[in-house]
Formats: sequence, structure tokens, C-alpha cells
Amino acid sequence: MTLLLVQALNGIQLGMLLFLIAAGLTLVFGVMNFVNLAHGVQYMIGAYLGVSLAALTGSFWGGLVLASVAAGLFGLVLEWLIFRHLYGRSDLDQVLATFGVILALNEATRIIWGSNPLELAMPDALSGSFLLVPGLRYPVYRIAVMAAGLLVAAGLAVVVNRTRVGMLIRAGATNGAMVSALGVDIGRLFRLVFGVGAMLAGFAGVLAAPLVSVEPGMGDNLLILAFVVIVIGGVGSIRGAFVAAVIVGLVDTLGRSLITDGAHAAFSAGTSARIGPAVASMLIYLVMAVVLAIRPAGLFGKPV
Repeated sequence: MTLLLVQALNGIQLGMLLFLIAAGLTLVFGVMNFVNLAHGVQYMIGAYLGVSLAALTGSFWGGLVLASVAAGLFGLVLEWLIFRHLYGRSDLDQVLATFGVILALNEATRIIWGSNPLELAMPDALSGSFLLVPGLRYPVYRIAVMAAGLLVAAGLAVVVNRTRVGMLIRAGATNGAMVSALGVDIGRLFRLVFGVGAMLAGFAGVLAAPLVSVEPGMGDNLLILAFVVIVIGGVGSIRGAFVAAVIVGLVDTLGRSLITDGAHAAFSAGTSARIGPAVASMLIYLVMAVVLAIRPAGLFGKPV
């Protein structure tokens, strides 16, 4: 039970990081109908900027704020230079172009920061642990990551459902052409959505930096999981992205742990360590297949 509790918390923490990435991606996909494979690069850029700006300012918090803003601005630059020329193009054009951006930016990070993994120290205030159950302590920083994800989710829910900008975003996701015909500057709305999505991905990258190695390509695997989250939750749905991110985080984390432990009864430790992650990855896609079989538009997506 202790192992189950710890892994469940780790799964929720992973889910919060996935939500921060998927929230911006589902808005970009839902409002702009734009397939942006390079969204995971924003997560990586945020992590690298967080390491550099934290060292420059001498503060994790300064690095977090500045890197999140810088990641958002960098996303707007990419949108102006490259992505805006792809709106209205075929999905294949968008996939090929954004995949090229992934390759280019991964190499750029190697040129600027090198290929060796970097680390970001967590703030002293969050570096301790607390007693979870008798005999087991849990890191405070991981709880802080969960809290940050919950606060962002609550903020996005208020903005999307209770403000005029959110109304336009929801209308744009339903019928962008009609919103434009009513006199709304759809280009400005697209840029706003894109910038917020890039900032959230960069924010997630800085939060994850003390927990993982900061290295080129670190966002590629999470991008795949983020797309799975969008498919399960429903394109354009913030609520769907949140629920699906928690589901995917729990299935991935608990699956890796429990299946690995279960495999020890029949296989060696090395073989079990390989079986757990592989089967857990299969479970994620199995969950996605089941959801699509029951609700083709996702849990909270609108039927076409």
C-alpha cells in the first residue's frame, strides 16, 4: 500500500506536467486546427532557459518567471517566422514543417548548451520532505509541482469559461470562420493562444528541470504522451486535457511499477525492468483505444 500511494502521487505529478504541455497544445489544435509537433521543443527550451536564467539571477524563482515569459515570446517568434505560413495548409505540410523545427532546435540547443545533461537545483524552500506515512517521507517539491498544475488548471478554467477572451477561444474552436466574419481579429486570437501555449510548455519545462536531466530532445517523449492526452480528453477541451493527463500519468507510473514488481516472480531483475516500461506504454495506448471506441471525440470532446 505504501508503494501504491507513492507511485500514485508520482503519477499525479507526471499528470500535472503533461497537463501543462497538453493544455496549450489542445488549444492550438482545437482553435487553430494546427498540428504542431514542435510544441515539445517549447518544454525543452523552457528547461534550458530556466537553468541559464536561474544561474544568471541566482534564484530559482527568477529563472522560473523569466524562462516562462521568454519561452512564450520565443513561441510567438516561431509563430511569426514559420507557423503562420502553415495555417490552412494540409496536415502533412504542418507535420513535416514542425518536425523540421524539432530537428533544427534540438541541434541549436547542442550548439548553445552542449550535449551534456544539465541540472537545475530546486529552491531551498521546497527541497525538504514531509512524513507521508510512518517510515516514509515524500519530497515537498513534487507536491509543489502538483499544486502548480492545479492552480494553472483552475486559472485556465476561469479564463476559458468566464471571460470574453475565453468565449472567443471557445467560439474559435467551434467555428473560426464565423468568429472572423463577426469582426474578431482571428490572427491576434491565434497569436494569443499560441503564446499562452508556448509559455505553459516552457513553465512545465522549468518545473521539471530539478526532477529530470535537461538535455536535447527531452520533450520528444512527453510530446507523444501529450497527444495521447488530447485524444483521450477531446480536442480543444481544457477539462478533458486535465482529466486525461491525470489518467495517463497514473497508468504510466503505476503500470511501470506494479508490472515490473509482478514480473520479478517469473523473470530476472534486468528483464523485469525492461518489461514494466514496455507494458505500461502499451496500457496507455490501450486506454486511448478503449476511449475512442466508446467516445470517438474523446471524453469531453464535441462529436463531429
